[in-house]
Order: sequence, then C-alpha cells, then structure tokens
Amino acid sequence: MKPVFLMAFYLLGNSGLFAQGKDNTVNILERSVEVLAEKTGVEMEDDSYLLQLENLKKHPLNLNYADEDELKELLMLNDLQIENFLNYRRLLGKLLDIYELQAIPSWNINIIQKLLPFITISQNIRFADNIKERWADGNHNLLIRTSQVLEKADGFLAKPDSGNHYLGNASRLMVRYSYNYRNLLQWGILGDKDAGEQFFNGKQKAGFDFYSFHFFVTRLGFIRSLVIGDFTVNMGQGLIQWQGMAFKKSAEISTVKRQSPVLRPYTAAGEYNFHRGGGITIQKGKWETTMFLSVRNLSGNKVKDSVMDKGHISSFLVSGYNRTPSELEDRNNFQQLAAGASIKYAVERWHIAVNAVQFKLSLPFQKEDRPYNLFTPSGRIFANESIDYSYTYKNCHLFGEAAIDKKLNKALLNGLLVSLSPGVDLSIIYRSISRSYQSFYADAFTENGAPVNEKGLFAGLCIRPSDQVQINAYTDGYHFPWLKYRVDAPSSGREYFLQVLYKPNKQVEFYTFFSNESKQQNVSGGNLTTGILENSVRQNWRINSNISISRAITLRNRVEAIFYNKKQANEEEGFLLFTDILYKPVLKHWSGNMRLLYFETTGYNSRLYAYENDVLYGFSIPSIFDKGFRYYINVHLDVSARVKKIGAKRIKTECWLKVAQTSYLNKRSIGSGTDTINGNKKTEIKFQLLFAL
Repeated sequence: MKPVFLMAFYLLGNSGLFAQGKDNTVNILERSVEVLAEKTGVEMEDDSYLLQLENLKKHPLNLNYADEDELKELLMLNDLQIENFLNYRRLLGKLLDIYELQAIPSWNINIIQKLLPFITISQNIRFADNIKERWADGNHNLLIRTSQVLEKADGFLAKPDSGNHYLGNASRLMVRYSYNYRNLLQWGILGDKDAGEQFFNGKQKAGFDFYSFHFFVTRLGFIRSLVIGDFTVNMGQGLIQWQGMAFKKSAEISTVKRQSPVLRPYTAAGEYNFHRGGGITIQKGKWETTMFLSVRNLSGNKVKDSVMDKGHISSFLVSGYNRTPSELEDRNNFQQLAAGASIKYAVERWHIAVNAVQFKLSLPFQKEDRPYNLFTPSGRIFANESIDYSYTYKNCHLFGEAAIDKKLNKALLNGLLVSLSPGVDLSIIYRSISRSYQSFYADAFTENGAPVNEKGLFAGLCIRPSDQVQINAYTDGYHFPWLKYRVDAPSSGREYFLQVLYKPNKQVEFYTFFSNESKQQNVSGGNLTTGILENSVRQNWRINSNISISRAITLRNRVEAIFYNKKQANEEEGFLLFTDILYKPVLKHWSGNMRLLYFETTGYNSRLYAYENDVLYGFSIPSIFDKGFRYYINVHLDVSARVKKIGAKRIKTECWLKVAQTSYLNKRSIGSGTDTINGNKKTEIKFQLLFAL
C-alpha cells in the first residue's frame, strides 16, 4: 500500500503549486527513451538527434524553404502534418508570420510550441549553393568528455594472470571534432575509450579503442546526399534496415511512423549499429535512387570447428568493450560486407519505393542450438527486399512496408494516421511477421526487439478537449507464433496505456499515466524440461509535474509506482520519488540542476527507469531497483569571456560537471561479474569541455 499512499500524498502536496513561474522546457526525448530502455534493457548511445537539435537552436530551420526530409528529421511531425504544411505552402505561398502555423490542418498549439525553438520564418534563402562558402562559414566544435566510477570494480582488482583483469584504467574518454554548415556540409572524427580499455599502450598503440569518421554533403546539384566514412541507413518502416533514431510505443501516438532520409552521417560513440564505407542519393525529378556499400570488421563469440578449424560466430558482441584478454580475443574477428539500394518514386500525395540489402560474413553465423533459436538467422549470406509506400488523402495518411528475406519468409507492416477533427487524432499499426523471417539491422514498430515472430495490432488515440488538456491512450495486442527466450510455447500479450496532460500555461505542466502490460512467460522455478506459461502482469502509475516558479528556477517532481504480478506467488512492487531543481538565470554564464531520488522495489522485475539531465549531448537512464537513494548535481559554466579572440572571433568555451551517486540501503555489493563493486555506493564523475568557433 505504500506506493498508493505516496501517490495520494503527492497529489495533495502539489495541489497548491500551480500558480507561478515563467517558461519550462521538457526534453522531448524523455518519455520515449525511458520506454526504449525499459523494453531493451540497454541505454541508447546515439546522440545524433541531440546534436541536430542543438544545431537547429543556433540555425533554425526556415519553414519557407524546408523540404519533406528536413521536416521529417525534426521527429516532431508525422507525415500527415508534413503533407498538410507542404500543401498549405504550395497553395498560399511563403509564410509571412509564425502565427500562420495555427491555420494548417492537423497542427495544434502543443506541436507549434515544441517546434518554436528550432524553426524560423524568413523570406531570405537560408543556405548557399556555393561550395566555398560551405567550407568556410560553418561551425567548428571540439568536444572532450571524460567520466569515471570512483569505486573500483572487481575487473580492476583481479590478478593480471586471472584472465578477467581489466587491462586499462578506470576512466572513459571521448573526443569528437565536427564541422557543420547548416546541415548541408558535415564532417568530423571521433575517438572513444571505454573504462578498462588500454590507451596508447598494450594492444592499443594507436590510442583510442574506437575511431569513427564521417563526411556528409547534401543539396549538391542532382546529388541529394553523399556520405563517406561511417553512416546509417534507414529504409521503409524498418523491416529490412533501420539504424537511426527509432522509438517504440509511447504517449506520442502520432509519431509511430518511421521517418528519416535513407542516408545519415554517424556521429555517435556506439561501436556496432552503423555502416562504414560510402553511399549516395541521386534525385532527378520525381525519382530518387540511393546506393551504399560498406565493409567493416565486427566482434563476435567465435566457436571453433574441430574439423575445419574455421569455426562460426554464435553471437555478435555489440557492447564495444575490449577490456580483458578474452574480450580482446573476440575483437574484430570477422568481417561484414554490406550493400544495398533504394529506388523511390514520389509525387505530391504518395510515394512508392523498392528497397534491397545484402550482407556477407567472412564466417558463418549460427546461434546456440536451442528450440527458440530454430528460426534465427544462420549462414554467411543474408538478403532482404521490400516495397514501402505512403498515401495521403484529405485527413488520412496510409503507410506500410512488405518485405521478404532470401528464403522468401514474409514480413508486413501497415499503418494509418487520421486526423478525425482538430482535436482528435488516431493511429493504427498492424504487423504480421513470419516466425522464420530473418533480418540484420532491422528495427520496426514491434513488441520484439527485432521484427520477427510476431503478429499484432496497435491503436492509439490523442484527444485535445482544450489547449490546456491532452489525453493520450493506446492499446496493443500481439501474438508470438513460435517460442522465445524464457517462453517455451507460442504466446501472446496485451498492453493498455492512458495519459492525461494538463498545461494551463507556459509555466506549468502536469501529467499522469497508467499502463498495464500482460504477457506470457515460463513459470518460475520447477524441474520441468519445458516451461509452463503464465501471464506476467506489469502495471505502472506515474505522476509528474514541471513548474517554473521564476524565470530562473524550475521544479520537477515525480512519483511512480509499479506492481508486478500483483496477488501472485512471485509478486513484486516498488516505487520511486524524486525532486529536480533546474536553475538557469538569464544573462548569466552558469546554470545547473540537481536531483534527489528515493527508490524502493522488492526485486529486479519491479525495476523503474528515470531520465536524468546530463552534460550537453549526453543523457542517462539508469535501471533503478532494490532500496536506496540516487542523487546528482550537474553544473554548466560558459567561460567564453575569459578566452582570447582568434582574429575577429572568440572561441565559445563551455564546460560541464556532473557528479552522481547511488547509495543502497540493503546491499553489500553492486553489479555482477567483473563489474562487481564491493560496497553499497556507486559514484560517477563526468566532465565535459566544448570549444566552438
């Protein structure tokens, strides 16, 4: 009953706070990345979207010249809203004022307020075709970020001859230089070293464990985009290839459709989900053709064959860790050749595209021989083809993709976005993916992490009874025709979600949601060879408020409760509550924020996730369970005024410092394996420098 009591206390305690303040900005990624971490158990490393938004703050997108791809990259508009905007501009000409946006069908005040920091209305052309100007007038950025956990993990304390000893020091270091001219010309280089990896010694004589380079140019005559180095490829609705930003289910039900140009530069420190080589998109009239080629080394668990002595790869290693001798032995031990193409024909209200990708591995891929792995990818050569489409008619937008693999196994995803009225939006997605469908680097709108072995129907509704109130709800039912990990029979599940958001003015935002997810899993315990399925039910209730009490100070409060398998033998429950204080004074050179969080859960199944403010371009979503406190302070300082000018320009110099600690009340050790920390505290320090010219 404790979580319910805390919810009631929170409601009473905040009832008198809706009175003052100025402006407050909630990170638009917050809820989406929390859900992503909850579904996958992995924190997202790709910060390219944050880089893009920060660049748009400095150089807002001119809506009078923005094209469809640029509007899609904002990830704040769905295709129906984009199509309505482009039709409005074609019919009435260039916009004269930002207030005209309210007249566009399917646009509303909430959408416009999200866009305002990143857009502008101007009659001037926002970019130059002159290639010399692109090279000379862009922004140079040098970012240096280092972090370290102060408590020593077992990997640092193990004996050097144990085989589990971390060979490097405990610090993580990332250095990234980038150049950007209004997203028309971008290039940069990145180096990243994880904690425990060697640096300019041992097997890392070249310094960083991971290097990345990209060169990307757009709007160069008939060349729509050209990329050399590291890049991502995004096709259709993700059934055959999607490496960019992609979210699953969340309160933003109108953004369920995958949206991105096919080619994007890769700028993050993650060491797996990208291609290395080159790609080009050519546009001629209504036709657009994209081609890419990639060759890169990958790391994997290699199983030796006693007969052929070549062996095979049983799993890909995606963490990028190369800290111990055994991890170094698996580093870059096989090669991947990838190639693909997309041909798209687009007119005003519809498009159709044909996509194809092929992968060839230097060693065969074969997962462990288990029943649930019967239909997983195997072999050296993999291929996928698909057709994707979209069609807009009045206030309806249809979209979808149909795909096959080299064995002709099928995957299908179709969706519908409808603006039923100015205050009501509807989203529907149906997917049917064969149990034996195979794909690499695919990421579609599915319950499973990858599009395989799933049939489902998602329906979401957004209702805006007034400018101050928004109600979001969805339901998703799905069925898995074949076995899964920890599920020894065909299974099914269903999820419900309801959120009410109240925003009486720019200073106050309040929302609460309840979600209920029920899916089948093996019964815990027992000595049965084949598990018996039971329904596993996970319920979440959250109350969150953001209140600007002055122009400089914003308070953020949250209480969240979770109930796992309530009233069953293996039931768990938990809750967290936190308070954030964000301080950003006007015309001052420094700002900061801090959090105090208390959590209490009865097990790992009742874990919770909470988005944390971090250094620029960084974010953290730790998994929270057991019992204890987590607190952090994050400080930003602009020291540009103390830096000497270079010619007529001054180098903008900023630094960030974050100190975070988790203190457990009932534990003597934290983590597992070589990452185990003996003690009940884990403290991390993160420092970042940014030089911009």
